[in-house]
Amino acid sequence: MNSKLSAVLPDLSPWHSSRDFRLLWGQGLITTFGSFMALVALPLQIKDLTGSPLAVGAMGAVELVPLVVFGLYGGALADAVDRRKVILLTEAGLGLLAGVLLVNAMLPEPMLWPLYVVAAGVAALAGLQRPALDSLLARIVPHDQLAAAAALNAFRWQAGAIAGPALAGLVVAYAGNVPAYATTVACFAVSVAMCLRLAPVPPAENADKPSLRGIAEGARYAWSRPVLLGTYAVDMAAMFFAFPNTIFPFLADELDADWSLGLMYAAGSVGSVLVSLTSGWVSRMQRHGLLVVFGAAGWGLAIAAAGWIPNVWLVLVCLGLAGAGDMLSGLGRSTIWNQTIPDELRGRLAGIEVLSYSVGPQLGQVRAGAMAGWTGARPAVWTGGLACVATVGLFATALPRLLTYDARTDEDAQRRRTAHAAATGGVQETTDTGPAVTPGDRLPSA
Repeated sequence: MNSKLSAVLPDLSPWHSSRDFRLLWGQGLITTFGSFMALVALPLQIKDLTGSPLAVGAMGAVELVPLVVFGLYGGALADAVDRRKVILLTEAGLGLLAGVLLVNAMLPEPMLWPLYVVAAGVAALAGLQRPALDSLLARIVPHDQLAAAAALNAFRWQAGAIAGPALAGLVVAYAGNVPAYATTVACFAVSVAMCLRLAPVPPAENADKPSLRGIAEGARYAWSRPVLLGTYAVDMAAMFFAFPNTIFPFLADELDADWSLGLMYAAGSVGSVLVSLTSGWVSRMQRHGLLVVFGAAGWGLAIAAAGWIPNVWLVLVCLGLAGAGDMLSGLGRSTIWNQTIPDELRGRLAGIEVLSYSVGPQLGQVRAGAMAGWTGARPAVWTGGLACVATVGLFATALPRLLTYDARTDEDAQRRRTAHAAATGGVQETTDTGPAVTPGDRLPSA
């Protein structure tokens, strides 16, 4: 293969080196596809039942408390139990909740309140699952392949995020909510079957039971690391001010383009996947803090343009550019987390990371819905984008170590690299028959 082309294409080393990485990659693709089918159908169903942007945005408020509580507890749980069991049981629970949406949609007159109950339940189960799922990556992928694994996972997620919303928009428009929810249920059933094939991932022998003290220990560590604080703060600001997904149905109405709803949900993922497909250079980059800041600022600028421009095709282009910026920022965050967080705190820090990249969107839904009800969808989008850019700039100024982060010189990154080499005897490869599981070897991913 041409050397210049191979330098740009994704690094497939994690795929070749770890059987469990391949299983998780495939399971995640299927789950993402099914989840995005429901992600489009659910807010559109609430819109049809209420006609209120605030009612749609209220999903974020309903999801917030379960996400915070169970996200933090899930981080402590991931350090104390077999992560495979946590992933398997929560995946089955998410499938059952999708079944509730399906049954409700089949009623002659679907009810509103079950939609909010399911949204809260999904947030709780996702909060429990994500720390176990995220902290598993470094147990099954060699340390020097973490950036490549993050890029491959991002590509997987975005592939489902493109196909799911685009197809869901057509399915809901022409066939209704029932086929969309039925697809979600089927996807989770396949995902559970794949999770059953994962190798067990037992906790360290001296692992503490989940406790408030353990959660507080993880929080103190995060607070003491300006680089980590910067990644959390920048991402939460970007999502709080510039996450317009919940009001896409109303934006499509204002642009007289109801047909574009599915494309709006998918456009950001198109931009993200283009970055993933050309992510080979990420494995060689060392200044990941720059990706975090400039990617988040680019996201905000593109979202502002999407709210300002009246042409729906240009809006879709802007949403694609926003997705590209978000992907760059996400790759930077995940790599910094994987490179710097110590083994014994991986699960608990993964719980904090769940809040970092999930609470912002939930609050952002509430902000966007409330403001859209007051000013209309388009002003709610462009003002949020500008606020995102300004806030990201303030955080980058207040936490300069994020911008200057360099994996070659950062003390935490060097300490983590040394610890991994000691735990593996200097070996940087796993076998093809399963993960090389080392007690205490935990690290979160994006």
